[in-house]
Amino acid sequence: MPNERGAGRTLAAIDGKEWGVAWFRRRKEPIRGGGRPADRADLEHLAEFVRSRRGVEGYIEPRTTVTETTVLLVAHDGEWTRRRVDSPETARRFAHQLAMPIYDIRLMGYPQRMRDYNARQKRRPAS
Repeated sequence: MPNERGAGRTLAAIDGKEWGVAWFRRRKEPIRGGGRPADRADLEHLAEFVRSRRGVEGYIEPRTTVTETTVLLVAHDGEWTRRRVDSPETARRFAHQLAMPIYDIRLMGYPQRMRDYNARQKRRPAS
């Protein structure tokens, strides 16, 4: 029996009534990353990290289906922190205001000193 209600739909019978079921419905709004949006506290945390450590570089991590755009800050010894930002442009403006170098993580990759720091933290005895 041809579907008279349009392509991409089929009929389903529930309680004796037929209902149209959309298989590939277009969403009105794009799916955003999970979690909360960036806020002022995130930028304050990042600024405090830069002020309290030396040799800090920033890395912009792109938005994914799971998270919003984030900035990863890595200090000279590999210590790092990550926080949400509104956009890559916001991250660049933030870095410019603090005279901090900033890179795109997709082009540069994660710095070795960060991986070394994580490995040192794993070897550290629990206190």
